[in-house]
Amino acid sequence: MRKSQISASMMCSNLVDLQATIDVFEKEKVEYLHIDVMDGEFVPNFGLGVDYIRGLRELTSIPLDLHLMIKDPEYKLPWIGIYKEDIVTIHYESTFQVQRALDYLMPYGCKRFLAINPATPIGQIEEVLDYIDGVNLMVNPGFAGQKIVPSTLRKAEKLQKFLQEMHREDIILEVDGNITKEHGATLRSFGASIFVAGTSSIFCTDVSHFGEKIREFRKAVE
Repeated sequence: MRKSQISASMMCSNLVDLQATIDVFEKEKVEYLHIDVMDGEFVPNFGLGVDYIRGLRELTSIPLDLHLMIKDPEYKLPWIGIYKEDIVTIHYESTFQVQRALDYLMPYGCKRFLAINPATPIGQIEEVLDYIDGVNLMVNPGFAGQKIVPSTLRKAEKLQKFLQEMHREDIILEVDGNITKEHGATLRSFGASIFVAGTSSIFCTDVSHFGEKIREFRKAVE
């Protein structure tokens, strides 16, 4: 089984403690910083933008997990400053030309993920399996602290079986939204290997306890 990795949700971080937070993440070897880019149109919220991303690059070399919850992302990629070590996720419903959007990501050399919402049928990804490195299985996107949609746990199992039937076990499964230790352990058993950690795991306390929470979460999903 693929090694489990943590992607820390930066929309849950306190800007006042940002440097201290990054210091803990580097010490604990957090694999990715999850950046929710939201445009207020594709989702009903505004999220982290290009200036935040540039500033974060100056603070750390931890790769970014760029989650683009924006309409027509293919036309906005040059704004962001994508590195080859990054993950870039677009949503199936965010563009009429999913394949084209994924093609536009190829020159960056990053990992290309496709996000599917709880109501998105798994079969929708079949025609773009050759264009993606991973799938991000989501709770309803747009806000931190939402409760997990119960069907998401069953959907992870269905997705695992689908990828096995398609002989595409190489595709990475990321899970995002209310990933508690308990949910993380269940989703790990269904093949998840990247866990977006937010207010349900790391950011449920102050920065002085983040290291402890990271270690607890790693143990649960190892």
